[in-house]
Amino acid sequence: MPETITDANGVTRCWWCGEYPYYVAYHDDEWGRPVADDQRLFEKICLEGFQSGLSWLTILRKRENFRRAFTDFDFHKVARFNNSHAERLLQDAGIVGHRGKIESTINNAKRAVELVAEEGSLAAFVWRFEPESQPQFDGCRSQTAESKALSKSLKKRGWSFVGPTTAYAFMQSVGIVNDHLPMCACFADIEAGRQQFKRPQ
Repeated sequence: MPETITDANGVTRCWWCGEYPYYVAYHDDEWGRPVADDQRLFEKICLEGFQSGLSWLTILRKRENFRRAFTDFDFHKVARFNNSHAERLLQDAGIVGHRGKIESTINNAKRAVELVAEEGSLAAFVWRFEPESQPQFDGCRSQTAESKALSKSLKKRGWSFVGPTTAYAFMQSVGIVNDHLPMCACFADIEAGRQQFKRPQ
């Protein structure tokens, strides 16, 4: 598997985005860019949980449906969902109809409300797990000591579908780490954005 690919316009990107428009846009405009908004962070960690066992492209194609189904991932609203909401969502063909993942999202919304009440914000909590330094990404790393620690802490608080691999994918997606390959056209821009980003307190 090549580390990077270069398109017809001469733009070099991480190999995994291929030529799918959804993937390319996500890779260029979103993946690895720092996020401090609690609602978007909650969305990201939930969608990473839904992705387990599936391709990320499947989730991207359904993301607007997920946002509609889960009130744009406003966790204060999702926390009030009940069994009837879960049963309705199971019949929603626009999302992934997995009972465990749907119930997990509702549970995690309740836990997110609790976490914000205790810690001030979801952003301040998750950014504490940013590594002090990291080795260059080789395209193979799927979890780290920090993602294991984040996973363990969330699970201790009652969250589910937040294993260390899911936690690391989340950290990659929201810029807690920059795992664009150094040869990728986005690497330097992402790194500059991370340098300028004010870490939530």
